Amino acid sequence: MQSLAFKYFYEVAQRGSLSGAAESLDVAVSAVSRQINQLEKRVGTALFDRSSRGMHLTAAGQMLLKHVRRVNLETEATFHAIAELNDAGKQPIRVACTQGVAHDLAPYVMARFTQHYPETRFSIFVSSAKVATERVATGESDIAITFSTTPSDAVEVRYACSASALAVMSKHHPLAKRKRLQLDDVQRFPLALTDQDTSTYKLYQLACNRIGKWVEPSVISNHAEALHAYVKHSQAVLFASYTSVAGLLHDYELVAIPMRNTEMHARVLQVQVMRGRQLPDVMDTFIEWVVHRLKQLMAQAPQ
Repeated sequence: MQSLAFKYFYEVAQRGSLSGAAESLDVAVSAVSRQINQLEKRVGTALFDRSSRGMHLTAAGQMLLKHVRRVNLETEATFHAIAELNDAGKQPIRVACTQGVAHDLAPYVMARFTQHYPETRFSIFVSSAKVATERVATGESDIAITFSTTPSDAVEVRYACSASALAVMSKHHPLAKRKRLQLDDVQRFPLALTDQDTSTYKLYQLACNRIGKWVEPSVISNHAEALHAYVKHSQAVLFASYTSVAGLLHDYELVAIPMRNTEMHARVLQVQVMRGRQLPDVMDTFIEWVVHRLKQLMAQAPQ
């Protein structure tokens, strides 16, 4: 009974109405309404606010939805683990990450992981940091590897490390021999930045606010590789974490130099999972591999 009630509750939450849920489930509206009423009676509070515009989750409903999503994922993982006993197919490990992680870190670890666990499959979704976190919180992805400037209660952080924004430029750049740089130094040259939704752009804004000097970027792009190539062939400077560019420095003939401005250090790179979810063993092992690689990169990063 509880499983059926949860199923109907989940559909109403997804569709926003009894009729939408009934259509999705191919049952009568009255059947859905009855299950929701019984569930609300059992928990002792309203799970939805009813209005002419549909049904919207209350605070209690949002709490229950998180629980239902977590239970669904763990049930699915158990079924797949049982299927694997009979050599049935495996579900992919669903990774959500930002561009900087997708360029080198994630595929590097995936490639080495599949050498040791050849049956493992992956699905990688590249997005903004905010979306990557949201996907893990809602169960659309299993693991997020993403930058963060503020904490989130929606996820559990398995590992975090510094992700300072370094000044990245051609090794032939006039500033390339410097050990550390101030924002004033960099602003004398063209700037190449990722778009406004990225943490790197926000760190640059914070640093500019602190010194009271804003310099408009010469190039803004949502495609990091275009910025890498632009910087390689010009005297422009971009900002990026060492994790994002470590695999590019040699091939693109670039250098990465730490910034003195404290605002450029105000973020971390996190490995996130759904809060309270019990992951399959293979996902826990993959996270260990990601953390190991991050520790290697942190040891190599310029200080």
